Formats: sequence, structure tokens, C-alpha cells
Amino acid sequence: MTSEPVSLAHALASFDDLWSPRIVTAVNDYDVRVAKVDGEHLWHVHDHTDEFFLVLEGELRIALREAAGERTVVLPKGSVFTVPRGTEHKPVAPAGASILLFEPTGTSTVGDRHDDIPDHVDVTTGHTLS
Repeated sequence: MTSEPVSLAHALASFDDLWSPRIVTAVNDYDVRVAKVDGEHLWHVHDHTDEFFLVLEGELRIALREAAGERTVVLPKGSVFTVPRGTEHKPVAPAGASILLFEPTGTSTVGDRHDDIPDHVDVTTGHTLS
């Protein structure tokens, strides 16, 4: 990782791929990733880690399947939400969004268990920022 400041605006401007996060820095054993998202991701679960979302631009919705039933949280720009480990969830950005994710290094974008992976979702543990 770099010892220089990273502009999130410049980082997001450096790529166009959707649902394909870029690692902007690391904190201890965690990656800080940014991603451009549009449309639906897929239902998936991270069995051993929570997943932190911060909406930088646009609006993100996260559908959740919890013991009490299904619900959707709506995250406008500037909002944060943490999906607890073991919770099945599906991020959706109907009009597109830019997000920041904070999760352990090596965490897959499709979790430990997931639905069939659509072509528009990049299965990765994050790409290095160019």
C-alpha cells in the first residue's frame, strides 16, 4: 500500500468496471475497497465476517434475509450499514452508486455461499488500484 493520500474521487475515476472493487488502502488485516455498482449483485453470505458499506454517491439498497424475515435497508449518499456475518444479503443499486467497503483482506465479493453468479459480477478479493 502507498504511504501517500488517496483521493477516492480519483480512484473511482480510474476504472469503469461494475461490481469489481479496487483496494485503495489497507488497515491492519482489512482492505478498504471502492466500487462502482449498478443493478443487482447476487444473494450471498459471508460466514465469518461482517461487511461494511459506505455510500459515496447515489443510493444502495441491501436486501436481507434474517430470522424475522426479509427486509431491505435503503442507504442514501453518506450512509453506512454493516451486514452481520452469516446474514444472506443482496446489494442493489437501481440507478447506480459508488460505495466504499471495509472487510478482511482476502474476502470474496460473492461470499462463502451464493446464488449462481451472473456475468456482470466480478468474483474477486479486490483488484489493486492502478
